[in-house]
Order: sequence, then C-alpha cells, then structure tokens
Amino acid sequence: MQYTIRNIPDAVDTALRRRARAGAQSLNAVLLDALARGAGLDTVRPRRRSLEGIAGSGALENRVLAGLKDQRKVERKLWR
Repeated sequence: MQYTIRNIPDAVDTALRRRARAGAQSLNAVLLDALARGAGLDTVRPRRRSLEGIAGSGALENRVLAGLKDQRKVERKLWR
C-alpha cells in the first residue's frame, strides 16, 4: 500500500529526518514506525541484534588482541 502525504510541517519533517539519521534507518522505516505508533500499534518494534553470545565471553576480545599483536610486529628488513 502506498500513501501520498502533503503539507508536512517543516518541524515534523526535520524531526523525522533527524530520527532516521540518528537511528541509521531509512526515512521510510522511520515513517512506517511513526504511523504504526500513531495508530496505536505499539507492538511494532524494531528488530534488535543481541551480542549476548559474544559479549563478555572473551572469544572476540582474544581474537582482537591477537590481531593487534600481529599488527605491532616490526619487520626489520622492511625498515633498512
């Protein structure tokens, strides 16, 4: 379904565009969410990714630290 909406106040346009930029979302996604909430459909929630599986486990941190350690190696023959 498509809608055409006219005469959107500048303040509303600015706020919606700002929300889209801040949330790294498309303006269309922000508008759909605003329309759903305005219609009383608060069950529409943005999908969120969980980092539960890696946060605090040490697995990611160990790989990052190993990568940083490799980057800090000085190759003497390249510096002659």
